[in-house]
Amino acid sequence: MSSTAAASHLHKCADATVTPVKTTIHFSITDKVGALDDCLAAIKSMHISLTRIESRPSKTAEWDYDFFVDFNAVDTEQVRNVAKSLEPFAKQVHIVGAAGASGELPESTPWFPRKMIDLDTFADKVLEMGEELDSDHPGAKDATYRARRAEITKIAKTYKTGQPIPHVDYTQVEVETWAAVYGKLTSMFPTHACREHQYVFPLLLQNCGYGPHQIPQLDAVSKFLKDCTGFTLRPVMGLLTSRDFLNGLAFRVFHSTQYIRHHSKPLYTPEPDVCHELLGHVPLFASPDFADFSQEIGLASLGASDEDIERLATIYWFTVEFGICRQGEDIRAYGAGLLSSFGELEYALSGKPELRAFEPAKVALQKYPITEYQPVYFVAESFKDAQMRVREFANSLNRPFSVRYNAYTESIEILDSKEKVIRYAQSIKTDMLTLVDALEKLSS
Repeated sequence: MSSTAAASHLHKCADATVTPVKTTIHFSITDKVGALDDCLAAIKSMHISLTRIESRPSKTAEWDYDFFVDFNAVDTEQVRNVAKSLEPFAKQVHIVGAAGASGELPESTPWFPRKMIDLDTFADKVLEMGEELDSDHPGAKDATYRARRAEITKIAKTYKTGQPIPHVDYTQVEVETWAAVYGKLTSMFPTHACREHQYVFPLLLQNCGYGPHQIPQLDAVSKFLKDCTGFTLRPVMGLLTSRDFLNGLAFRVFHSTQYIRHHSKPLYTPEPDVCHELLGHVPLFASPDFADFSQEIGLASLGASDEDIERLATIYWFTVEFGICRQGEDIRAYGAGLLSSFGELEYALSGKPELRAFEPAKVALQKYPITEYQPVYFVAESFKDAQMRVREFANSLNRPFSVRYNAYTESIEILDSKEKVIRYAQSIKTDMLTLVDALEKLSS
């Protein structure tokens, strides 16, 4: 895959302006008669139509209840008035999602998904559909190819969280295209791919149907990744904004295309396709350290400003897409943009481009070309080291709260109060006791 293709995956992303603005208000109420009625009456008086309301046990010690209400705001003044109307009846009123409307609210943060099911809202928010091809695309004038891509992208449009990913019956021409790419790249992996990629690849042959004679199905691959690291694949119609794409990583969800490049140029694609996803990205998502690193970038993107999203997207570009790492005396590729492009994979390790140490604060500001090979690559000492560095960088971002992913509920917890932090600390304490017990048994 070319640099242009990887750029399309992430950086055709001047986030589309959406009006009205999706807004979430989170508040807590005490368990008493009429408490919720008072809050709903206050909202109704603002002439607001709620699109969703959810309640959960509060993380506080006062036996309160947490409520999340979603609505489409006309403007920020309306959001401010709704929040103010709740203050006499509720505690800890927080606004999420009003930024970006006319007249931004300084007390608000950009909307972000809190539950896995919220990723369903991304389905119609693609910047470009899979069947919409630029004039210079190899398949732009092929009506049959365009119709086929349109057929495949319908799967992503109707897909919902929790469903099996529908099977695609790939044509003989598509399988032959895959075989050409597969053969060329797999011949280079032993000398160019990182240790983790080479370790996982045989398992994909055994468990997911990898091979030159068939294109693996996303559902089988997703189940394999789930068993390995908790990551899953989700079909996508086309190009997501940087914000939406990175937000998905916070839930250990990778948005993957299912269509394949045009058969006339099997070793070239100006965009992500199933070859890029399955040969470049998937093997690394089965690596625990790489999965942790990828999720760290995703968690940092939740509620981040547009400026910080751009910085995080640049870090993603130079790591998950075009990253290289040091393994002993060797330099190996782990970025999917390299591992799915035989030309740039060879170039990146040729000694010609400049290699720099991976320092997120500097990486985030690095400019790069998207129509040619990269003149500079950043070398990670290890995925775990890169994860810690990204975490430190995330702490420097201008976000007034911290977040954690709760794998049990597949939801994001906002750590914005003393009670929530204490509850989180208690869960860590339980894990520590388990760790101590395990160490004692090993040493006995």
